[in-house]
Amino acid sequence: MNRFLLVARLRRSTAAIAVPRLEHGLLAVTTAALAGGGVAHFLDAARLADLFWGLGTVSAVVPAVGWVLVALRRGHAGVDLIAVLALGGTLAVGEYLAGILIALMLATGRTLEDAAQRRASHDLRALLAHAPRSARRRTDEGVVRVPLREVAAGDALVVGPGEVVPVDGRVESAEAVLDESVLTGEPLQITRHRDEGARSGAVNAGGAFDLRATATEQDSTYAGIVRLAQQAGAESAPVVRLADRYAAWFLPLALATAALAWLVSGSPVRAVAVLVVATPCPMLLAAPVAVVSGLSRASRRGVVVRDGGALENLGRARSLLLDKTGTLTVGRPSVLDVVAAPGRVPTEVLRTAASLDQFSPHVLAQAIVDSARTRGLELSEPTEVTEEPGRGARGVVEGHRVFIGRDDAARARPAWAKAVDNRALLDGATVAWLAVDEHLTGAVLLRDPLRRDAPHAVRRLRDAGIARLVMLTGDRAATAQEVAAVLGLDGVRAGLGPADKVAAVRDERRHAVTVMVGDGVNDAPALAAADIGVAMGARGSTASSEAADIVLTTDRVDRLADAVVIAQRSRRIAVQSALGGMLLSLAAMAAAALGLIQPAVGALLQECIDVAVILNALRALRAGRAEQVVLAPATEALVHRFAAEHDDLQDVLQAVRAAADRLSGVPEPSALASVEEAHRLITERLLPHEYAEEHQLYPALAPVLGGPESTATMSRAHTEIGRLSRRISTHLQLARVNGGLASEQLDDLRSCLYGLNTVLRLHFAQEEESYFSLAP
Repeated sequence: MNRFLLVARLRRSTAAIAVPRLEHGLLAVTTAALAGGGVAHFLDAARLADLFWGLGTVSAVVPAVGWVLVALRRGHAGVDLIAVLALGGTLAVGEYLAGILIALMLATGRTLEDAAQRRASHDLRALLAHAPRSARRRTDEGVVRVPLREVAAGDALVVGPGEVVPVDGRVESAEAVLDESVLTGEPLQITRHRDEGARSGAVNAGGAFDLRATATEQDSTYAGIVRLAQQAGAESAPVVRLADRYAAWFLPLALATAALAWLVSGSPVRAVAVLVVATPCPMLLAAPVAVVSGLSRASRRGVVVRDGGALENLGRARSLLLDKTGTLTVGRPSVLDVVAAPGRVPTEVLRTAASLDQFSPHVLAQAIVDSARTRGLELSEPTEVTEEPGRGARGVVEGHRVFIGRDDAARARPAWAKAVDNRALLDGATVAWLAVDEHLTGAVLLRDPLRRDAPHAVRRLRDAGIARLVMLTGDRAATAQEVAAVLGLDGVRAGLGPADKVAAVRDERRHAVTVMVGDGVNDAPALAAADIGVAMGARGSTASSEAADIVLTTDRVDRLADAVVIAQRSRRIAVQSALGGMLLSLAAMAAAALGLIQPAVGALLQECIDVAVILNALRALRAGRAEQVVLAPATEALVHRFAAEHDDLQDVLQAVRAAADRLSGVPEPSALASVEEAHRLITERLLPHEYAEEHQLYPALAPVLGGPESTATMSRAHTEIGRLSRRISTHLQLARVNGGLASEQLDDLRSCLYGLNTVLRLHFAQEEESYFSLAP
C-alpha cells in the first residue's frame, strides 16, 4: 500500500481545513462596507457613502465570478450568475446601496452554505494505525524482525500474542486463536487449525504461532481494505446545491424578464431593478438556513452530520443497508441462558464458571463474569488457574478442579448436554461447558444479543419512507437469517468480506439513494462507497467514523430514524422556503419590469423576502411530530430502573424453564424442589416487579404514548403472568397435600411453566422494544 500517498493526502486535507474561508472574509467586508456607508449617509456624506457601498459591491463581484466559473466547469450555471449580473448592473447604473445589499445577502448565503456543507475528509488514520509495519521472520539465525515490505510469499513467520497478522498466510502451528473483528465485525474469536488460512489484519488472541506467508503486503487482505476505502471515497460525487437545481429554470426566466423590460422601456435601470429583485437570495438562504437548522436539530439527538449535502441526500434515501454486529446487535456476547445438570442449580453453575473466569481476558469469560455480577452472585477466589488458548480455563474453585470452555465433541454426552447442543444450534449460540472434578455439571450459552432499540428503529425507518432494509454481515447465514427474521428485514447477505460489502452497496446505489450503516474498520470501505455512510461512533472504530458522512454519537441505532425524519423535514422546509421566496421574487420582478420598483427599493423589498424565508427555514430547529418523544426526567428514571430489573430477572426466567425441563420424561425427586424454587423466585421477585410496572411505569408512560389504551396490551400480559403463577401455586399446594406431584398434574404443570417462560420472554421483549427504547 502506498502509505506515503495516504499520509500526504491527510496532510493536504488538514491544511485545507486550516485555511480561513473566503466566505467568512467576504461577509466581514460587506457588513463593514454597509455599516460604513450607512454612517456616512446619516452624516449627509453621500459621496463617501457611495464609495463605501461601491467598494463593498466590487469586493463581492470578484469571488462571485469565481464561483460562477467553478459552476460552469461542473456543467451547470448556478444561481450565483444572477447575483453577478445584478452586482454588475448596480455598479453600471450607480445604484450602490442596492449593490451592497445584494453583496451582503450573497456573502451571508455562501457563509451559511459553507457551514451547512463543509465536509470532513475521508482520511484513513485508523486503518493506517492498525496496519502492521513489520513482521517476525524465522531464519537460520533465529527469529528477526524485518520491515513488512521485505516479506515474500513462502517466508516462515512468527506471530506473537496480541500482534496483528502481518500478511495473509497459512497456520503451521497446531492452532491459532484469532480476533478477526477488524475484518468481519464479529466479536467472537476464531480458531484456525494447522494448514488453515489466516488473513492480515486479524489479531492474535492466543499464544504465539507459526505462519507461512502466502502473499506480500500489497496483495494481503488488510492492504485491500485500505485501497477499497480510498477508491470508494474517491467515487463520491459532489452533491448539487438545492438552489442550483431550481436555478435551471429561474435563471433564464429572470434574464428574459430583465431583457424584455429594457427592450420595452429603453431604460437599463429598469432591467437592473428586475435583476435586483430577481437576486436569488431566497434560494441562496433557504436551503442553507434550513439545513443548518436540521444539522443543529440532529446534533441534539446525538447525530453528527458532517455535510449539508449528506443531510439533503439522507432526506431522499430509500434504501438502507446495515451491518449486523455492533449495529443491529450489541456487538459483544452476553449470557443467553444457563443450563444445569440434573441435581445442580443454574445459579451455582454460573457462579462457579464466573469464579474461574474472572481473571481471564477472553471476551466470553468477561460476558460470564459480567452476568454473574449483574445478578449479585458472590464469586470465589480461584487458584492454580491456567489458560488454554482457544480451549478454555482450568483451576481450583473451593477445593474442586474446575474447567470452563470448549468440550471435546467426540466425548459421549448425557441427554441434557445433547439438548444444550441442539438449543445452541437453534439459537445460534456459543456454549461454554462447565466441568467440576472432570464431570460435566452445566453449560453457559452465549450470544451477541439484538439491540433493544433495533426493532423500534426498523419500524420508524419504514415509517420515514425507507422502502428497502437489507443486512450485510460477515457472520454465518443461519445467525444472520434469525436476526433478519426477528426484525422483518427485506434481505440478508451473509458471509461477506469488505470487498463484498462494497459490491453490495454499489449494486443498491443503482436503484435508489442508499445509506450504509456500520461500526467496524471492515465497514469503512462500504460506508465510503454509499451515498450516505453512517457510523456507530459511540463504540465503533475511528476508521468507520472517519469514512462516514453521519456519525451516531450515542450507542443507539434508532437515532438514525430521528436523523432521517429530521433530514426529510429540513429538506421539505428548504424547498417550501425556496419556492415561496421565488414566487414573491417573481411578483416583484413583474412590478420592477413595469417600472413600479426602483433598484434600491427592490433591494429593500428583497431583504423583506429574505427575512420571511429565513424565519420559515428556522422552523427546522423545532422538533417535528414524527420525531421520537422526549421523556420527562422522572419517567426516564423509571424506564432505566425497570430496564435494569429486566436484567436482574433473567435468572428467574431460567429457573422457570429449568423447572419445566425437569418435569420432562420421568421426573426425578428433585423436580419438585426445582418447581418450588422457581415459584419462590416468581413470588418474591417477579410479581412485585410486574405490579410496580403496572402501577408506576405504565401510568407515567401513558400520557407520552397517547393515553391508557397504549399500555392496555401490556397490562393484559401482566394478567396472564399472574394467572399462570397462581396455577403453579395451586399445583404446589396439591403436591404438599399428596406428598408429591401426582402423574395427572405433570402435563398441566409443565405446560404452565413453559407457558409462563414464553409469556415472560415475549413480554420483556415487547417492553424493551416499545417502552425502554424511548429512554436515551
